[in-house]
Amino acid sequence: MTVPDPLRPWALLAHIRRPQGRKGEVFADILTDFPEKFAERRHLWLVRGDTDTPTNSGAPGPSHLGSRNTGQPSLQAPIKPPHEVHLTNHWPHKGGIVLHFEGVDSITAAEALKGLFAAIPSAERAPLAEGEAYISDLVNCLLVDVSHPEPQIVGPIEDVDRTAGPVPLLVVRGPHGEILIPFAKDFLRQIDLENRRVEMALPEGLLNLNVDLNVDQNAPED
Repeated sequence: MTVPDPLRPWALLAHIRRPQGRKGEVFADILTDFPEKFAERRHLWLVRGDTDTPTNSGAPGPSHLGSRNTGQPSLQAPIKPPHEVHLTNHWPHKGGIVLHFEGVDSITAAEALKGLFAAIPSAERAPLAEGEAYISDLVNCLLVDVSHPEPQIVGPIEDVDRTAGPVPLLVVRGPHGEILIPFAKDFLRQIDLENRRVEMALPEGLLNLNVDLNVDQNAPED
């Protein structure tokens, strides 16, 4: 089992939203670029977020749960993330995914997992081709518009919205508020993760459209 990097320990695969069914299954939003990899990944971790750090109770090693016949503890009691779990089944459902973990056998046990993330150590992520990057790695990078002779700093990327449509939206904190930028391949020019910088050639008027929307939302009502 790979030891999580203490600086950026986890690659988040799914965000658990609610129980699904009566046998301990949970429904989760898909956060990974490779949802088909759930078929290969049986050992996952439940974490609060990417900044959770390993503890003695959640240190890598043999599964805390094991099989149901080993006498290992189940997840019926409240857990302290990060916690290693065994994925026994999964299937797509209404744009998300249903996950069933060993030891989670009731609605009550599934309720205790609501809000947690299913994750793997970052070092176990699927390898990418040269020049590619995981969308989640873009968070906290500085977005720069290079469509003009003089590059323009748009702002830091605070989040990535994968639910808006076929193209993820970068949620950027601009000088006038939140800016939503489609992460379209045609706009992308360079990703420099070492220097936390993303360069895109944005269409004319896109930034002004976002500013106008922010102004309208903040305008006082008559």
